Order: sequence, then structure tokens, then C-alpha cells
Amino acid sequence: MATRKSMHDKSTKRILFISDYCYTPDREIVEASILCEDERILAIGNTSAFDTQAAADVFDLRGTYAVPGFIDTHIHGAGGFDSSTVEEEKEDFKLMCKTLASHGVTSFIPTIVSLPTDRMLTAITIFSNLIGKEYSGASPEGLRLEGPYINRIKKGSQDENFVRPIDIGEMRELIAAGKGNIKVVTFAPELDNSIKLIELLRENNIIPSMGHTMADEDIVLRAIEAGSNHCTHLYNGMPVLHHRSIGIAGVALTDDRVFVEIILDGYHIHPRMIDIVCRTKPKDKIIGISDAVQGAGLNDGTYRLGETQINVKDGRSVTDDGTIAGTTLTLERGWDHLVRYSQLDKKNAAACLTTNPAKLLSLGTQGELKPRKHANIVFFNKDTNKAVLTVRKGKVVYIDRNFSIELNKRVSHR
Repeated sequence: MATRKSMHDKSTKRILFISDYCYTPDREIVEASILCEDERILAIGNTSAFDTQAAADVFDLRGTYAVPGFIDTHIHGAGGFDSSTVEEEKEDFKLMCKTLASHGVTSFIPTIVSLPTDRMLTAITIFSNLIGKEYSGASPEGLRLEGPYINRIKKGSQDENFVRPIDIGEMRELIAAGKGNIKVVTFAPELDNSIKLIELLRENNIIPSMGHTMADEDIVLRAIEAGSNHCTHLYNGMPVLHHRSIGIAGVALTDDRVFVEIILDGYHIHPRMIDIVCRTKPKDKIIGISDAVQGAGLNDGTYRLGETQINVKDGRSVTDDGTIAGTTLTLERGWDHLVRYSQLDKKNAAACLTTNPAKLLSLGTQGELKPRKHANIVFFNKDTNKAVLTVRKGKVVYIDRNFSIELNKRVSHR
């Protein structure tokens, strides 16, 4: 493999990426070329629109297709790192960033489960110092709290001792510690003071997400009217979808104001139930997530989710009592599953992992392959759907050394 040469001048850095096709994701471009300058996309189009007159380095990635870098809005860990115990292993955070980049993720929201107040404050404070730094891999775009104000009946794998009633004063402390970095908080809307909580979160530009809940139709609708327009991992951590008793699952499916998350491992949700979501919801309100834990990207073994021991066997993660505890899924596999499980075309499926989460989180420079957007791009082997090369803000943060990539041709955009 050739070594990259210096750019055409010292002030700008141009790279051209060539692939068989790309999803922007609103359109498909065949024989696609993406010209990047520094952190941004400069031009995108058919390769015939580019010639060899002026200087730019080239990554010839024929045999691949490109999509915007994936954005994982709900992920607890990967590569051996657990967000809820960041105070014990913050240096391992870099491993999570690298692991995610190797599976096509360029941005993510590390997620903390329910913990005692002092430990939540510590974890949030540490993340406030980690977020905003540059990493050789995927980049954290904020922080998510899954709890502590959830329903014990639907706590899932979370430690019941740390689940508690809504405390507005405590929430103000957590928000202050976050220094603007908390982006999403999962809560149960049936709890006392839930409307006050929604109002507080909205005042601080935080998304109130309904989940781990037993809420009925009326309670959910009140929460939506108050400003909660997001549902944490639809179907999971809530009553089952029932034909006579409409709870949060039924409301979230049919209320077009609500974004819904779906876990794409094929185990948490039956593939046909994923297809129901994709046939029911507006295409721009579906967000695919991993809900991955510490063991994602690693072999079977014993891992952690906060204070809970997680046992991973055959890629499935459960607690000692057999409760499902997150996933070892990466969005690389999730993307493949979504295309196979649903009737969505590939452009709309790609949007569920790119444009839609960018819209939810107001990441205006991400989620699309367009001029002036950040050059966050992932190239997949078109035969295996495995990530071959991942680009974050114009920098290559992952490359599969087993895939043949030609470098250093000289081209320009006409």
C-alpha cells in the first residue's frame, strides 16, 4: 500500500474518495466520488465529473459503497469500556472510540444507567471533560442518562437500589455537572413530577425520552403534550403491544410527533416487529440504536453495565438471572439487519442511522453527504457489508488493511 503524499499546499488538505456508489442518504449516486477539503465535503457526484488536472490525494475504494458516518444515540460501552464506571477506566474510553470507528460509527452518545447521586455526578463531570476532545476514532457528541427516574417494574438489567422517584433538585445538580453536554434523559412519565421534569429538561435543551415505563395511553399523551417527543428502545422496557390495552408502545407507533428508537440486533425485537415500526412511523422518526455494552466488539465473556455483571455468550448479553442486558451489537450489523428485516429501501434505512439521529440531536453538520457538511463517511465492502474505511472530519480513523485500497492518484474537480 502506498504512503500518502503531502497536499497541494500547507493551508488546505484535499482528499478524493471513490466508491461504486453512495447513499447521501436522500439519493443514490453511482460511480460516486466525494471530494473533501480539511474537515468538510467540498463536492460530491459521479466520478466522471472529476479529472486529473490539479492536485488532490485519492482513496480508490472500488468494491465499496459509502454512507454518512453512523450516529449511535444510545450506547453504554464497547471495546471493554463501560460508560457507567468511567471513573474507574476513563483511559479506556479511547478504546470505545476506536472500536466504534471500526464498525462505521463516527459519532455517539455514551449512556449512563441509574447510579447513586454522587456517582452519577462524578461520571457526568468526567464525561464533561472528555466530550469535545479529538479522538482517533468515533467522537462523543454528548451524554445520555438512562434513569434514575424509571419504573422499578421495568428496570430491566438496572440495579433496583439505584432507581428512585423524580427529584427536581437532584436533576438540576446533574444538569449543572453536565455543563450543557447532557443530550437525552430517559424517564418513566407515570412518576410524580414527570411534567416538571420534562419542562426542566426542555429548558436546558435536553430531550426527555419516555422509557422503562408502565405508562398508559393518557399518561403518555400528557407527556407528549408537555414536550416529550422521544421513546427509548420501543417495545423494550414497557408493556407489550396489546390490541385492547394501549400503552406507550401503541401511542409511540401512531403519534407522528414521537421519535422511536429500535434495537437492531434481531433478538430484542423480532424482525417482523421492526418491520411494523418501519411501515407505521414516518421515515424520519425512526432511529436505529445498538444499546451496546462493554463487550461490544470483543469476544464472549463477563462484562459490566454499571454495578450489574453481564454475561456474554454467543454474542448475547444477559445478567446472572437471565435478563437481557443491552447488546454486543454494532451499528454495522444493525444496518445490515435493518435492510433485511424491513421494507425500507436502502436510502431510508441509511437515514435511520444517519440523518434521523442528526436531526434529533441538532447535529446540523452531520448525517448527510453534501457540500459543506462534515466529512463523516463510512465505506462498506459491497459484498460483505463490513466497514472498510471510516472518515471523521476528513481524517481516516479506521482502515481495513485486508481490503485493497489504491492511494495517491492526482485528480481535481472540474
